[in-house]
Amino acid sequence: MKEPIITVGIMSARIIGVELCGLYRLVAVGSDGRRVQRERMTGRQQLEAQDDGTIRCAAVPGGWHHLCFQPMEEAEDVFFELQSVTIGVRFHWQRQENQRFRGSLELIREGDLLTAVNAIAAEEYLTSVISSEMSATAPLELLKAHAVISRSWLLHCLSAKEQPAAAPPPLPAADEYVRWYERDAHTHFDVCADDHCQRYQGITRASTPQAREAVVATRGQVLTWQGEVCDARFSKCCGGRSERFGTCWADREVPYLQPVDDPFCARADADLLARALNGYDCETAGFYRWQVDYSRRQLSELVRQRSGIDLGDILRLTPLTCGASGRIYRLRIEGSLRSLTVGKELEIRRILSPSHLYSSAFTVARRADGGFRLQGKGWGHGVGLCQIGAAVMADRGYRYDEILHYYYKDIEIEKRYE
Repeated sequence: MKEPIITVGIMSARIIGVELCGLYRLVAVGSDGRRVQRERMTGRQQLEAQDDGTIRCAAVPGGWHHLCFQPMEEAEDVFFELQSVTIGVRFHWQRQENQRFRGSLELIREGDLLTAVNAIAAEEYLTSVISSEMSATAPLELLKAHAVISRSWLLHCLSAKEQPAAAPPPLPAADEYVRWYERDAHTHFDVCADDHCQRYQGITRASTPQAREAVVATRGQVLTWQGEVCDARFSKCCGGRSERFGTCWADREVPYLQPVDDPFCARADADLLARALNGYDCETAGFYRWQVDYSRRQLSELVRQRSGIDLGDILRLTPLTCGASGRIYRLRIEGSLRSLTVGKELEIRRILSPSHLYSSAFTVARRADGGFRLQGKGWGHGVGLCQIGAAVMADRGYRYDEILHYYYKDIEIEKRYE
């Protein structure tokens, strides 16, 4: 196969500000198929979703259904910048920042909003991903391992789009809310740019020769299991033992995503974390072992706000089902008015925190004042490669292929394109 071109949904907003650096060609297409092309565009542009269902762009008067800014040459100083891109959506590190991208920019209407979509070659996309998921200054062998798993996940995702859609999570019962979030939810682009898929922040952080070296050295390489490209999941820190697939997503076994004892993520020192994590991730302290305290009143109000259901005073939190890592994926919340069973792991993390808990691998203790103490471990769902553990392995001299075989069982590393 050839290296694919990827379409990435970056942001959605009613008004999107764009700064074109270098020369671009603008192609505008109307809902009736009419087409206008304007050459040699540059500078600041503001795009707006209009009430008549079209896009407004001052450079081409009138309303348009679809706009595409195409670079007129490939060069280091040709890129576009999007203003106020939200990253870490609904997580505790959520914030806005300006981000720069190469490739073309498409603007489409999705409901009342514009969606900015970047079309980019897969290998350049991956250079950004490994510099956004971790830091471009991370150990080289970690970046190589990440390039392989991110490429694997991407190609698996592209092939899955050609298959029938997966069955949705079951509808919740009156006293049970169990759901999960698959990664095939996008219709107008292949993948999104945030944690729902893989972090992709353009050239904003892809800033070191070793990030580019990691992608070039592993070009086209993917993980396979029995000849099929692997759905190579990964998380920030497993907390000492990784988790199986079904704890977080559909109730099925994925042979290469099985629990693995991981002594490495406990050994990450401050120097390695400063090199391996981007600045906003370094703000998340104490993720290997953590603790959260709530008074009964705080927790009762939090559950009411996050679930939209008034359970009354929270009386008990009872883990019903846990995975191999200790991550809870069915939790019974008993209140003075009613009770609710919540799952899977991400939903538990969201309902018990103003943003989300670091993980669902926690134990519950009652405080003397009637409140609750959650003592937890790890950061993220824990399935597949542990990014912090892999960083420690790379820093201690393990090769990228050794890291991959450690976290993914019975896999092969194959080259799928030149």
